[in-house]
Amino acid sequence: MLPPFLLAIFLATGLLPWPEAEAFASALLAVDDETALQFSSDFGRLAPPAPPAAVLRPSSPDDIADLLRLASSSSRPFAVAARGNGHSIRGQALVPGGVVVDMAALGRGDHSRINVSASPAYVDAGGEQLWIDVLLATLEHGLTPRSWTDYLHLTVGGTLSNAGVSGQAFRHGPQISNVHEVDIITGRGEMVTCSRDVNSDLFYGVLGGLGQLGIITRARIAVEPAPTRVRWVRLIYTDFTAFIDDQERLISITDGTGFDYVEGSLLMDQTTTLINNWRSSFFSGDDSEKIKKLASQFGGAIYCLEAAVYYNEPVTDAVDEKLASLLRKLRFVSGFAFAVDATYLAFLDRVREGELRLRAVGLWDVPHPWLNLFVPKSAMHVFESGVFKGILKTNNSPGPVLIYPVNKNKWDERMSAVTPNEEIFYSIGLLRSATSGEWQELERQNEEILGFCHELGIELKQYLPHYTEQSDWARHFGHKWDKFVELKKRYDPKAILSPGQQIFTPDHADGQDLNIIDHLSVNSLLITNFDNN
Repeated sequence: MLPPFLLAIFLATGLLPWPEAEAFASALLAVDDETALQFSSDFGRLAPPAPPAAVLRPSSPDDIADLLRLASSSSRPFAVAARGNGHSIRGQALVPGGVVVDMAALGRGDHSRINVSASPAYVDAGGEQLWIDVLLATLEHGLTPRSWTDYLHLTVGGTLSNAGVSGQAFRHGPQISNVHEVDIITGRGEMVTCSRDVNSDLFYGVLGGLGQLGIITRARIAVEPAPTRVRWVRLIYTDFTAFIDDQERLISITDGTGFDYVEGSLLMDQTTTLINNWRSSFFSGDDSEKIKKLASQFGGAIYCLEAAVYYNEPVTDAVDEKLASLLRKLRFVSGFAFAVDATYLAFLDRVREGELRLRAVGLWDVPHPWLNLFVPKSAMHVFESGVFKGILKTNNSPGPVLIYPVNKNKWDERMSAVTPNEEIFYSIGLLRSATSGEWQELERQNEEILGFCHELGIELKQYLPHYTEQSDWARHFGHKWDKFVELKKRYDPKAILSPGQQIFTPDHADGQDLNIIDHLSVNSLLITNFDNN
C-alpha cells in the first residue's frame, strides 16, 4: 500500500479516479530509501546528497505530462527534474524533496523509441535514448548523425539541453544545430511538437535551455551517409602558436577536403597515467614514453592536435594522399606524428573503453570538478600563459585538458546556448578527477582560473554553467536573458523544472511568492493535498 501523499498526486486534481490512481501510482512511483539514494547524486559528486521524495518511472510521455500538470496547477507547486544518465557535475539534475523523472523508464535501448528514415534522412530518438544506441540504430541503415559529443553514453535530451560539442562542431555545429524537430512537455504539462517553423520560440528556447522550459521526449536529428573507417592522427607540438594556428587552419576547411574531426589537448609530463589518458588508449607504451620525455624538456607541458579522416573500405591511395597533403601544411614536431586506423564505431565510442578501465580500478565514481569554458580566440595566448603555463603548471592537472577551436557561424544564435562574441572561440575542458579526496583544491583552482579571466576582462562563457546568483545568470545569457525570462514565464510559470540549475526565482517566473531554491518538499505538499480531499 502506497503512502497517502503519493495517491494524492493523482487524486488531488482528478487526473485519475480511485481505484485506478492507486494502481497507477504503485506501478510508476518509487519512494523507498534505496531508490531515493540512487537518485540523490550525480556524476560530478560535488554536491551533497539530495534525495528526492519520489521517483517517477514513466511508461509513456503522458505520465510525465500528468505529473507536470499537477505540479503547475497546485497552489503550492513542487519541483520536478528529468534525469537522463545523471551526468551533471554540480547537482544540476538533483531535486531534493521533489520528484525525479527517471527518463530511462521510457524505454532506453528500445528500438521502438528510435526510428530511422532514409528518405528524407533523419532519425527520431526518444529524449531518454543514449547516443550510442542512436548510433547503432542508424548504422544499421548506413546512416549516422553528423555531430557528436566525445562520450556517447549520454542521453539525447541531456546533450540537447546544453549544446552537444565535440571535434565535428567546426563543420556541422553542435548537436543542437542538427535538430529538425522536438517533442516537449512544458512546465505546465503541455505536450508540444516544435520546429523552426512550428512553435519556433519553444524550439529555439529549449535547445541549450538547460531544462528550464520543458522536458525533451523526442528529437528528430539530421543524419548523413555513414563512413566505415577512420584514419586517426595525433600530432605533438611544443609551440602553442603553431598549435592553435594549425587548428584554426584546419577548421577553416569545411568543404569536405579537410579533416572530419579536429580537437586538441594539453599533455602534461604525467600523461602516461591512466587517470590522465583515459579518453582513449591511442598511444603505445613506447610512444607514451617518447612524448613524456619531450614534455619534460619543455617544462612538463606540450600540446597534441588530434584529427581524423573518415572513409569507406577498402583503403584507397586517396586517403593516404589526402592525409599526407594535410600534414604537409602543419607545424608539429618532426617525428611526432602518430596514426592508427579504426572503425567508425570504435572511434566515436572511444571514451567508453577508458571509462571501463577506470571503473575496473575504482576511479570512475569519484568527484569530478570539471570546468568547461568557451574562450574567445583573441584571449588564447593570455589564457595559455596564465592558465596552462601558470595555474595548471604549478598544480598538475589530474585528468585530460581539451583545447580546440569552434566556428561560431555554425551555431544558431536564436537558440538559448551562448557563446563568446568572436567568429572563432575555443572549447576548453578541464576534465579533472579527484582520486584522493582533493576535489576542494581542484575547485579552488577552477575559481582561480575564473578569477584570472574576470580580472583580465576575458569575455568567456561557461559551458555546462554553474552559478548561484541571478545577476551571474543574466550576465551569462547576455542579450538572450530577457527572451529567456519571457519564455520561462510562458512555459514554466511556477518555476518547477530543474531547480538544481539555480536560475529562476519567483519574480522571474509569474510573480508569485515562491522561491525555486526553497520549494516545500513534495511530501509536505502532497500530504496537504490529500488531507484536503
